[in-house]
Amino acid sequence: MTALVRFGNWLGALAIVAVLVGAFVLQFTHNELPGPLGMLQRIAFVMCGFGFLMNLRFGSQPLHYGIILLAALFGLATSGRQILLHIVPGDAGSGPLLLGLHLYTWTFLFFTATVLGVAFLLLLSPREVERREGRHALPIGRLSSFVAWLLILVTLANAVAAFALCGPVECPQTPTTYWLFTRS
Repeated sequence: MTALVRFGNWLGALAIVAVLVGAFVLQFTHNELPGPLGMLQRIAFVMCGFGFLMNLRFGSQPLHYGIILLAALFGLATSGRQILLHIVPGDAGSGPLLLGLHLYTWTFLFFTATVLGVAFLLLLSPREVERREGRHALPIGRLSSFVAWLLILVTLANAVAAFALCGPVECPQTPTTYWLFTRS
């Protein structure tokens, strides 16, 4: 795997982690509780992140890029749906604005950039698949290892927060409080 492709995968994984940490921070500092579409977008981010990490760990593979692309397309569909819910004139949208756009609009733009970035990484990837016996892991650097562990921790924290928010039942369309706190 070329150094540029490896760097692109590392940068993709780092960007995904930054978005997930940012969403998690907003959830707790500004009480911005995600609705069902926001949670689905987070799942798409996690899947994209793990696709990038698989490329870093096992080498650049079309299967890994396929996972990233399918997750990004799913994220585009869910964020596009959320945009269309608020496209009616006079609708102020939901959630806070960040640089003049709602978070779901930024999510749509981020998933679009992910699809374009993966297309460029595919163009830059080596033409011949590295033939190795079995699927041996490649050496991973300290920064890549840190990003991988951070993605795993943020994913687990999001899963716990999602259960605390919704519990074992369907999430409300616009949650106002955590399900877990209403059960005491």
